[in-house]
Amino acid sequence: MKRDISVIGGADGPTAIFLAGQLGSLFLIPALVIMGIFYGIYFTKMIAQKRKGIQTRQLRQGKEKAVRTIEIILSAATLLIVPVELASIVFEWNHMPSPVRIAGVVLGLIGDLVFLIAVLTMRDSWRAGIPETDRTEFVSHGIYQYSRNPAFLGFDLMYIGILLMYFNWILLLFTIWAAVMLHLQILQEEKYLQTVFGEEYLAYQKGTGRYFGRKK
Repeated sequence: MKRDISVIGGADGPTAIFLAGQLGSLFLIPALVIMGIFYGIYFTKMIAQKRKGIQTRQLRQGKEKAVRTIEIILSAATLLIVPVELASIVFEWNHMPSPVRIAGVVLGLIGDLVFLIAVLTMRDSWRAGIPETDRTEFVSHGIYQYSRNPAFLGFDLMYIGILLMYFNWILLLFTIWAAVMLHLQILQEEKYLQTVFGEEYLAYQKGTGRYFGRKK
């Protein structure tokens, strides 16, 4: 575990180690807040939709084998990364200097904001996974004018933010795993949306970036 001793000025020996430990602990609360906000949004939305009789989480249910396999692995990746993130935070597993960690805080908060806006914009059309029977509204306004997948983008930004704050090789592997599975899920959902919404979605796809940006 590498601590931020280089930023302590002229301190050395036990004093430097103590100050480095104090500096490292400053990132603990922001990291937990970022995770708390993100998963708070996720579960609050899920509970709110459940009260309306809407099943938000539709991963792994039925579906053809390829789709189900991706959703099963995605569920495992997004579940297992959480204890790895928490262990990295609690035990201060970090190999990054303070400026990079501060950038991670900013990126994580942006991820929370992007995810919140995406969920609010989708209203009751938001689902986790490809719905088999639900017919949701096609949403292309608000933040969806600039990203076809802002909720997934929010996940990625939050994951990368925590990684930069507590960089270690184990967390890096889990972050890559989760990001890759989220991308594969996006590809599956794009096929589904093309089937359901046809030309309307194809036109939207041509004008809006998968993660971010407008196309000419």
